[in-house]
Amino acid sequence: MINLLGLTGSLYMLQVYDRVLPSHSIPTLTVLSIAMAGLYIAYGLLDLLRLRLLARIGRRFDTSLQPAVFALSVSLPLRSGQEGTRLQPIGDLDQIRSFISGSGPTAFFDLPWLPFYLVGIFFLHPLLGALATAGAIVSVLLTLVAEGLSRGPAKRAMESSISRKQLSDAGRRNAEVVRALGMGPRISGLWQDRSEAYLANQLRISDVVGATGTVSRTWRMILQSLMLGLGAYLVIEGEASPGIMIATSIMLARALSPVDLVIANWRPWVSTRQSYGRLKQMLRNADAQEAPLTLPRPRETLSVEAVSVGAPGQQKPIIQNVAFSLQAGAGLGIIGASASGKSTLARALVGAWTPLRGTVRLDAAALDQFDEEALGRDVGYLPQDIELFEGTVAENINRFNANASADAVVAAAEAAGVKQMILRLSDGFQTRIGEGGSALSGGQRQMVGLARALYGDPFLVVLDEPNSNLDGEGDIALGAAIKGVRDRGGIVVVIAHRPAALANIDTVLVMAGGTVQAMGPRDEVLAKMTRPANVRPEQAPGGERAPTVVTLHDRRP
Repeated sequence: MINLLGLTGSLYMLQVYDRVLPSHSIPTLTVLSIAMAGLYIAYGLLDLLRLRLLARIGRRFDTSLQPAVFALSVSLPLRSGQEGTRLQPIGDLDQIRSFISGSGPTAFFDLPWLPFYLVGIFFLHPLLGALATAGAIVSVLLTLVAEGLSRGPAKRAMESSISRKQLSDAGRRNAEVVRALGMGPRISGLWQDRSEAYLANQLRISDVVGATGTVSRTWRMILQSLMLGLGAYLVIEGEASPGIMIATSIMLARALSPVDLVIANWRPWVSTRQSYGRLKQMLRNADAQEAPLTLPRPRETLSVEAVSVGAPGQQKPIIQNVAFSLQAGAGLGIIGASASGKSTLARALVGAWTPLRGTVRLDAAALDQFDEEALGRDVGYLPQDIELFEGTVAENINRFNANASADAVVAAAEAAGVKQMILRLSDGFQTRIGEGGSALSGGQRQMVGLARALYGDPFLVVLDEPNSNLDGEGDIALGAAIKGVRDRGGIVVVIAHRPAALANIDTVLVMAGGTVQAMGPRDEVLAKMTRPANVRPEQAPGGERAPTVVTLHDRRP
């Protein structure tokens, strides 16, 4: 209807020139003007309705994909590693919604009506139709040129935009380090280099689209004048009326206006097309995984079967052939030098990293057989880098579960020995902690993270360096928390450098070079770890004795 009503101006001028002017009829002009105004009002209302519909379609499109896209954005770094961090599914969704909600799609709705207008011009006069068709072909070719010239720069601009955003986010997250180490100017220089690359590509796209748009508009004005000139010639020759001359010029302008609009919206259209392709591929890969069945909550064992794990997106293993089994109520401490693979093993135990080979099982079921939310209910995890979220202390402890009971939150805080500390905060459990828990000290963040790990009495609790920021009281509370998990029949795995974290642990596993070097009763393994090797002291340069070598005697897995 919008495109049919777009003929109003042409028909109005045709009637004015061919009926009103020859007859000098004021009533005819009045009636035609009233009809014209009514049709244009209808045109405006329908165009407004179309824009409002597009805005709501964009919103519904966004709303329907929000859960899947957010889940995708969270899981990509765990599946694809560094490459996954370069993909921005939420940004892609925003780009698609923004384009759908704007005026860009209207150009593509109107563009198919171009032949209809050309046929209308042919009906008025074949020569005028031929000229209009030739002009339309040139305009369409200009659009295709814009496509070809802007495709490469658009892709590079997207990549450089993601790169500069990643650097900006990293600088914001590590603002304290940047300031303390005087890295601000250097980080700023890196960001400026990436911004220059981004702006250069954006400038290239702008130049291409701007030049193509200018040429298209110039050509359209020339074409309209040529249409008027040819129309005038036909009027002089008596082959057309003045009304036809004016009407065909207006129809041509209406026919070519979508082409100009397409060129003007070409840059967002190219970005939207790229975003749609990426998002479609990512969602297709995610949908390929079938939803697991709901399994009973684990209650008996944790089994690690010849597990080899590498960083997401990498095939080189960090740990290899790790195998052990724990029964309900067990406590395992994992020790070893830095970079021995302890944290990698922790990530595999909680399902954050998928093993390259082997399987981690809870009660005989592999972790990937559990629904993600159900598995999270039965797993407690305190990572080495404590990540808290903007919100209240209670929300962080209950994992932002809107249906969580206050009793469960308080119980988790008591289990972690952090209840009194929380109550001393300005608003107690309702204290807002800021982004990353910036309102709390390092020890407070670690204890709140421990309470979050213990929330809901999970069967498996994995704690990675849980006492790195704790004082003596914190160590005591941590020991009590570990004992509490074991007493209720849960399994605790503690990764530690400080012996205080192993106070209520009965079994210790030693890692070195990504493999298990020893596993057994805590006191026995620790004694072997500290037993001096049977080596003969050698004289060091300068007459000093060489340091005593400490080695691990029992290296059986």
